[in-house]
Amino acid sequence: CFKQTDLPVGCSPHPAAMAQQQVVVVVDPVSTGGCVAAEAKARGYEVISAWCDEITVDMRNTVSHAAKGLKYLASVDEKSTIAESAAAVKAAAGGRTIVACIVGSESGITFADKLSLELGVRSNGIFSGGDRRNKSVQQKAVKAAGLRAVREALGTTWAEVAHFVDTEPMPVVVKPVESCGSDGVKLCKTKEETRAHFQLLMEGQRRVGAQGAAVLCQEFLKGKEYVVDHVFRDGVHKTVMVWVYDKRPTNGAAFVYYGMIPVDVNSPEAQVLIKYTKGVLDSLKLDNGPTHGEVIMTSDGPCLVEMNCRSHGWDGAWVPLAKLLTGGYAQP
Repeated sequence: CFKQTDLPVGCSPHPAAMAQQQVVVVVDPVSTGGCVAAEAKARGYEVISAWCDEITVDMRNTVSHAAKGLKYLASVDEKSTIAESAAAVKAAAGGRTIVACIVGSESGITFADKLSLELGVRSNGIFSGGDRRNKSVQQKAVKAAGLRAVREALGTTWAEVAHFVDTEPMPVVVKPVESCGSDGVKLCKTKEETRAHFQLLMEGQRRVGAQGAAVLCQEFLKGKEYVVDHVFRDGVHKTVMVWVYDKRPTNGAAFVYYGMIPVDVNSPEAQVLIKYTKGVLDSLKLDNGPTHGEVIMTSDGPCLVEMNCRSHGWDGAWVPLAKLLTGGYAQP
């Protein structure tokens, strides 16, 4: 998503010179976002951390192993307007050229889209269908593109989802419209359980997501859940890894991560998943940056769970394995 200044083959700029000239902005560099920042720093760029206004103190202090001790050029908090935020980032760059603005974690997706556009660097821009981070917006875009999408109802009050819950076969999945991992996600087996969890999510503060955000009630997709990770630049999608989740019910929770297993990209199921996922990326107008797509292979084909418009999470713990499997490259 970012590269050093174009030079003849075999030539490379001196890292010290690069550090004085070019800057990469990483929005919310926590979890794997810290790996993104560390990779930029290793390539000779100065790095500015930019923080969205909704990130919590706990999340902000979550530093991945790769980023421990990393020295940022500056740290900038989101301002009241995107123009003010961009001006603050430019001031922090101190005359250096800003060459990229990349999202680091889930919380920063919306801010990164707006900030990159305002800074005039490669950007996904503003999606006409709504906030790309919103899982309901994603499903509507996928459905409009003629791809398999999940049945769902979105609401901030129970009355808005009650009819869906009454008519949808149990169990149903209830989750925040904005979250990461399995945060707040619950498989509800009765209408009463569904309503109780709906109210809990509306009244509580999730670890990642806006206070009082809407809640989704969705059909329960039966099948294996896969991960399809991509990077892209100027609309060219590159598949970097395919994984299958090992999720099991544990301690009363239906979705607990035990791990994930790499999938051969040349296998028949991976080829189907990759084709479908690229269609999802196109439907959301995702042209630049990383994505972490979660897809379930149902009896009638792949169906999107959610498209996380940032790098695969888990603090980047999977990066060393991915590099060994791919000959040296990984998403961050």
